[in-house]
Amino acid sequence: MSSLSDQIERYLRRQISKYQGKVKIRRNQLAENFDCAPSQINYVLDTRFTVEKGYVVESQRGGGGFIRIIRVKLNSNKEVIQKIINKLNGSLSQHEANGIIRRLYENDLISEREYYLMEKVVHRSVLNISLPERDILRGRILKNMLEVIFKVKED
Repeated sequence: MSSLSDQIERYLRRQISKYQGKVKIRRNQLAENFDCAPSQINYVLDTRFTVEKGYVVESQRGGGGFIRIIRVKLNSNKEVIQKIINKLNGSLSQHEANGIIRRLYENDLISEREYYLMEKVVHRSVLNISLPERDILRGRILKNMLEVIFKVKED
């Protein structure tokens, strides 16, 4: 028997596939369908539809609020890279940073040399300061490296 989070994730992945990599949902309506609290939907989005796993999640609050999940097939499209860069605000764990760097390399967007250089620069042994400052610094460094490599600047 799979957990509720697994069921929600499977449902969302099917919807994303069905609609060619992009789906727009209402969080409260989805929570009603799965008979759970809206925070359960947030948990699934925050842990299973992350930038390093290849997703961009956008939300709009209010009466007509929605959540849009976009499966990012990495390419050199500056708009896609810009969305990834814009999501890099605040702290970033080493695991998350390595996931982003790995996806860039696997999609031939960075060279092997850039891959190793980026992983080394954001490693905890190099950023030898305590948490949470280390994760904040890691996020800022990765964001700036991506801006330089892809020649884009945050809005």
